Amino acid sequence: MNSPVDFTPAQLQCLNALVDTLIPPDDWPGGVDAGVVDYLAQLLATDLPDMLPIYKTALDLLDAEATTGLFASLDSDERIALLSTLERGETSQAWPFAPSWFLSMASTHAAEGYYSDSGNGGNRDGVAWKMIGFEVSG
Repeated sequence: MNSPVDFTPAQLQCLNALVDTLIPPDDWPGGVDAGVVDYLAQLLATDLPDMLPIYKTALDLLDAEATTGLFASLDSDERIALLSTLERGETSQAWPFAPSWFLSMASTHAAEGYYSDSGNGGNRDGVAWKMIGFEVSG
């Protein structure tokens, strides 16, 4: 992905792990393969630029909260457990906003990117629409 926003490599790695934790791959592509990260980058660069510092801070804090120092290095179960802990407000770091608020917002944005019109950067090849049986007639 050529991100239109200036995520650090670590933040981008964390964002990929977060997106695939929120929308994990199964018989269908997960969030990353469906273009959700591209959607988020476009959204943060155009419609919600004021949210970019919040995302960057939260991604840095997710890494800091991880026992390994990298959220992406945790296995799926460990990532889910950490997100559940953060949703309950249990943190080891000082967050400038409620982690549950950020996770709710990130979940909403991930779902938007997964199910939106592919012209918005996500739902690559209309995969989410195919998954739910929605076919656009030409």
